[in-house]
Amino acid sequence: MAAKDLYEKDFYKVLGIDKKASADEIKKKYRSLARDLHPDKNQGDAAREEKFKAVSEAYDILSDSKKRAEYDEARSMFERGGFRAPTGGGNYQGGDFSDLFGGGNPQDIFSNLFGGGGRRGPRKGSDLQTEANISFKESVFGTTLDLKLNVDGTGSQTISARVPAGVNDGAKIRVKGKGAPGEAGPGDLFIELNVKPHAVFSRKGENLLLTLPVTFAEAALGADLKVPTLAGDDVTVRLAAGTPTGRVLRVKGRGIKKGAVTGDLLITIEVQVPRALEGKALDAIKNFAQATANEDVRAEFAAKARS
Repeated sequence: MAAKDLYEKDFYKVLGIDKKASADEIKKKYRSLARDLHPDKNQGDAAREEKFKAVSEAYDILSDSKKRAEYDEARSMFERGGFRAPTGGGNYQGGDFSDLFGGGNPQDIFSNLFGGGGRRGPRKGSDLQTEANISFKESVFGTTLDLKLNVDGTGSQTISARVPAGVNDGAKIRVKGKGAPGEAGPGDLFIELNVKPHAVFSRKGENLLLTLPVTFAEAALGADLKVPTLAGDDVTVRLAAGTPTGRVLRVKGRGIKKGAVTGDLLITIEVQVPRALEGKALDAIKNFAQATANEDVRAEFAAKARS
């Protein structure tokens, strides 16, 4: 495809979004369109398959801030009649295009942008994009995806893709040679990963986080507690006497391993206050209240509030 064909395309119109759309708006719109147009849902519908490829191409450019900025500049010049596609002599209308991009002609600019130019030889097939849902545990330890895709009407095929350990929500992995076919070989397949939240664990960087409920007695008197880990085993942590809600305990090396870096497990303590007391438990709390009646835990707080 010639460079002229590329910069004449209105990728914003293809996605049905405003030119000022945010990155989140672009992503949300692409996901909606991709789900509706995906070849697996529209087998044999050539028009929808072509639309899916066009939407994927538009998203590939607009989801990349650098590519989007260069595309916007080129489109602006094109709409103002600032240049026309070179036909051999590299002629431009209304100004020097090289000033805008630091040298070169539109053919070269779009060759860099889109991976192919009008004067180049046989081109690779288009890159394709799809999405996959993985569990939080799979994102931490890695997994292998087996995806059934229909590429350019070539029939359904199963594609295996390795998800490395430690990936974040929204990460993309590339499977080389699994895109659309082309004269110079197939393009690549990009898989955007959607990580499902975990009921207990979350992450911050390479650290795993969890909130651990403890009883009032454990917090007041101290205790050795078994804490479950994402790997399936338990670790024992020592709770010091008088531990308040919100204190964070650290277990070294039990976080997320990503390359040469391994994070920690951070445990936030949450003291559970009894909601219903009766019998000996109620008597014990009353006795405790009487024994500590002279202790003013808000004295320092009140002084600070008045200062």
